[in-house]
Amino acid sequence: MFPNDPPRRLDFGRRSFLQRTGLGLAGLGVTDLLCRESTAAASTSTANPLSGKPPHFAAKAQRVIHIFLNGGLSHVDSFDPKPELTKRHGQSLTVPNLITERQTGAAMASPFPFRKYGNSGIEVSDLFPHIGQVIDDVCVVRSMYADLPNHEPSLMLMNCGVANVVRPSFGSWLTYGLGSENENLPGFIAMSPGGLPVKGTQNWQSAFLPSVFQGTYIDTAKTKIDELIENIRNDQLSPAAQRRQLDLVQRLNLLHAGSHEDDNPLSARIHSFEQAYRMQDTAREAFDLSHEPEYIRRMYGETPQAKQILMARRLAERGVRFVQLWHGAWQPWDNHDKIEENHGKLASECSQAIGALITDLKQRGMLDSTLVIIGGEFGRTPTVEVRGNESKFGRDHNHYGFSLCLAGGGVKGGYVHGATDEFGFRAVEKRMHVHDLHATLLHLLGFDHTKLTYRFAGRDFRLTDVHGRVVSDIMA
Repeated sequence: MFPNDPPRRLDFGRRSFLQRTGLGLAGLGVTDLLCRESTAAASTSTANPLSGKPPHFAAKAQRVIHIFLNGGLSHVDSFDPKPELTKRHGQSLTVPNLITERQTGAAMASPFPFRKYGNSGIEVSDLFPHIGQVIDDVCVVRSMYADLPNHEPSLMLMNCGVANVVRPSFGSWLTYGLGSENENLPGFIAMSPGGLPVKGTQNWQSAFLPSVFQGTYIDTAKTKIDELIENIRNDQLSPAAQRRQLDLVQRLNLLHAGSHEDDNPLSARIHSFEQAYRMQDTAREAFDLSHEPEYIRRMYGETPQAKQILMARRLAERGVRFVQLWHGAWQPWDNHDKIEENHGKLASECSQAIGALITDLKQRGMLDSTLVIIGGEFGRTPTVEVRGNESKFGRDHNHYGFSLCLAGGGVKGGYVHGATDEFGFRAVEKRMHVHDLHATLLHLLGFDHTKLTYRFAGRDFRLTDVHGRVVSDIMA
């Protein structure tokens, strides 16, 4: 404007005003915090969609820590000993109606000795001695099975309940059903050091559920708090100035919301701004392991896996409903060759911390209310993988039978559920499909899996689709 020009009206609307002023918190929690486009869970424009909600019935577990051994842990080298496989090492095995993704050859005995642990005498291999030491608190499911021998559909099945179409993840369903226990932190956090796993953010997607329930991704390869949680601080404004700015923006938002009662995206943004502001101190403290005593840090270990497992305990302690921990950004447990060397290295990165987590939760009185899940998307073949008629001393994918460990949260400790055949190819006793696992976990969390539903596109959807049965045998 020039001095003699007549006064001009500032012609921009509320949305433009918000974009120009900003809050200095853009990027915090990415989609989980500032890009929540909808929230049908909010009954009014000011209701918090993450407010705590009661389950269908009294729950044994209140929260979940899921340690995802990405790529396919070999069950016959970890939690499912097979003496017959050792006897038949190097011999050809004929198994009818079994299809592997790649060519496999003779039987391959596990290079890892199995030992009995605890009062229960459950056998665990030397890959996971620290889990062996707490085995009386662990339920080993040896009869898991899935649908396909490929990573992508099996990851989606384990995380979202269906292999080939977009559906909400388990963590999203849980936060939708229960809300969060801490309004200053996201209800669902996914941590993976070094980047995203196969299928990326689809592993913790909210899909057609309101996006407020999507997982917040944290790259735990970063060690500085300001890098671990980007834009956690506003370098331009003091906290008091931010509060005044936020109050102004929120007054405008609420004024607008008063005449748009069904504007659920606006409701989500109102709560996103508030949570982003509150997280500045809460999140920094939650992820800062220097607040832990030195003996606790030593108990967990110093690897990136150990640190994120300790972070998970701190987050669970502070009310985060679902924490998923990924072992590696790609498929580190996908060992098609040198399984002794590769599985040995990977287990050394997490075994100590997993044992410490179960011990730590128990000492703090949290294990009974925290459901710990340890496993991957499928297992591996008892036969050696062959490429060009040459053995690579690894194993191919095996979805017909594999193992998974559960602890706490109403699970029967010191118990083995089901079995695979004498070689470990197929689940044959008390078989447990991934749908059955989800139905059982939701039951422990207080939900009838057939009634935790969300109406979308003219039908009611659920985590278990049209399948799933509750397996009461694994419950304490």
